[in-house]
Amino acid sequence: MSLPELPHNSSRAEMRKALIRLRMEMHRQEIRHETTQLLQPLQRVRGMTQNLQEGLGIKHAPLWGVAAVTLLGFLTGKGAKNGSISGLTRLVRLGATLGPLIKLVMQGSSRNH
Repeated sequence: MSLPELPHNSSRAEMRKALIRLRMEMHRQEIRHETTQLLQPLQRVRGMTQNLQEGLGIKHAPLWGVAAVTLLGFLTGKGAKNGSISGLTRLVRLGATLGPLIKLVMQGSSRNH
């Protein structure tokens, strides 16, 4: 924070303006500090996910997350009609939904080997 320079024979109005500028600058600094304090956990989580993706070599981590949520939904969810869907129907839906993802993973693993 830089202090404004005042001439030695400044008037009351100029002193008041300088004081207001100082208060505004202090307020800006407080807002910056509080913002960094609030965003620090989010930045920590972002750094952890990036390190995890790089460390494990996971290129499509968001895609894997969607696949995991879809799988959990199929395995634990109830059907919309009459309470539940038979196990065979559920597996067919699961295979149809996750088929493109499995194909993508298999293509990626064949390129690595």
